Amino acid sequence: MHFKVSKNQTGRKRKQPVSSSGPANSSGTANTAGPSPSSAPSTPSTHTPGDVISMPALPHSGSSSKQLIMFGADGTGTLTSPSNQLWDDKDLELQADIDQPRDTVGRGMDVSKGFTFTEVNTIRASTSKVVCCHFSSDGKLLASGGHDKKAVLWYTDSLKPKSSLEEHSSLITDVRFSPSMPRLATSSFDKTVRVWDADNPGYSLRTFTGHSASVMSLDFHPNKDDLICSCDGDGEIRYWSINNGSCARVFKGGTTQMRFQPRLGRYLAAVAENVVSILDTETQACRHSLKGHTKPIHSVCWDPSGEYLASVSEDSVRVWTLGSGNEGECVHELSCNGLKFHSCVFHPTYPSLLVIGCYQSLELWNMTENKTMTLQAHDGLIAGLAVSTVMGLVASASHDKFVKLWK
Repeated sequence: MHFKVSKNQTGRKRKQPVSSSGPANSSGTANTAGPSPSSAPSTPSTHTPGDVISMPALPHSGSSSKQLIMFGADGTGTLTSPSNQLWDDKDLELQADIDQPRDTVGRGMDVSKGFTFTEVNTIRASTSKVVCCHFSSDGKLLASGGHDKKAVLWYTDSLKPKSSLEEHSSLITDVRFSPSMPRLATSSFDKTVRVWDADNPGYSLRTFTGHSASVMSLDFHPNKDDLICSCDGDGEIRYWSINNGSCARVFKGGTTQMRFQPRLGRYLAAVAENVVSILDTETQACRHSLKGHTKPIHSVCWDPSGEYLASVSEDSVRVWTLGSGNEGECVHELSCNGLKFHSCVFHPTYPSLLVIGCYQSLELWNMTENKTMTLQAHDGLIAGLAVSTVMGLVASASHDKFVKLWK
């Protein structure tokens, strides 16, 4: 097992965005610790070739020994088991300071403060590949889905199963919780979207049929409780009314994945091939066409403020600004260093840190300082990542059939 730290990765320098002004967002997700998401990536990523340090992993002392990552003051990383003390008492005091609210200056992650990222729980979630996962808005439930045609609800605190949702006749491609109600939805290769009651998920509340190809992705609108959106392999996007059980709108524009802008829900990010279309939720007009990826985009994710969007293709990750001023501009870019990028989420407490799911490893990218670290995480492709800002957790779903929690 190898652990690699790359202080700088080869890439391109981007123009500096206009940094957001004003106090931290008061209308964001509840209980969010850390700096204001709206002010995070305020410095451009400057990429210069740098040194890559390789270290062998220390031997594990049993199954309870989890991997632990630390950034030192010089940005280098260390892999160890928790029994090894890597910091003194002063550092531990600084570690506790991380949980305190920061000022609104976009400092992002201060690597001298003993930042850690470690596996806290793991479960064999399926008999076959797991491809998607999502937390409920209160963080108490985690849903996973994949090739065994089932979605499973897990209690986050124990990773014990709450229930199994078994109605799809083919593999599940996406699972999403409603941000405001105890509902979740699943999309599948069986060309349907199903909506479930998270409290009583014995059978689906709604089955939406109408797509003529495999449904690849879906999402709930952040504040229109009744609106759910899905896209299929032919590029068709459908709006569904949960209350009426009917299709409210059909248009073209997305195949791989789609995500509504958090909080405002003004935009819908829809991926087709190597372009992200930023569509107006109301009119479906394309506001921005985000171009720059050369390979097909696998996934997109918004930061909690809805001001930044990250897009991931096999060989690069790009972060775009959509909050103000320079809308549609790429402000950060990371080129892969032999890793195959696939999925991503913004870290729950450090908005300037992006967690990227790769083949077998997680890549932690500090966008403001442009430092990356690689952490061995799974034995297969990390196809899906989820984040709970309330719990401060990241979940990873992999083709190795496992789901893991990280903090």
